[in-house]
Amino acid sequence: MKGTDLLTIGDLSERTGLSVSAIRFYEEKGLVHPSRNAGGQRRFLRADIRRLSFVLVAQEFGFSIAEIAAQLQRLPEGRAPTKADWTRISRDFRSHLDRKIERMTALRNKLDGCIGCGCLSMKTCQLYNAGDAAASKGRGPRFLLGDRPDFARD
Repeated sequence: MKGTDLLTIGDLSERTGLSVSAIRFYEEKGLVHPSRNAGGQRRFLRADIRRLSFVLVAQEFGFSIAEIAAQLQRLPEGRAPTKADWTRISRDFRSHLDRKIERMTALRNKLDGCIGCGCLSMKTCQLYNAGDAAASKGRGPRFLLGDRPDFARD
């Protein structure tokens, strides 16, 4: 590969809008894999612009670094990803986003109900958690996430 095909970390920072420290962080997490020149300086492929842009978009959609890294591991090293490569990843992300949208819609609808209910029924309130009963169901706002309190009746 010609030296002009490679970017310095400063060039990559300028092209992506990421700080140099952010690029180093993403390198540490395995999202980009620069080579080193004879002086030990990082050199990035032009394809890393697209990889890091993908990271930024995926993070905006709420994907974790680990989830993003798992997807990027499916891309080829040493060359720009093809349309087929990105299509494969986008299919996985689409199904994940669809599930997330369903959960967020349900959560929004439940919150709308909570705002209007005035807590007239503590037995059915999705926020009420007497004695931390939700702890047995796992972390987070379990009743809002769809778990049913043990005292719930059909």
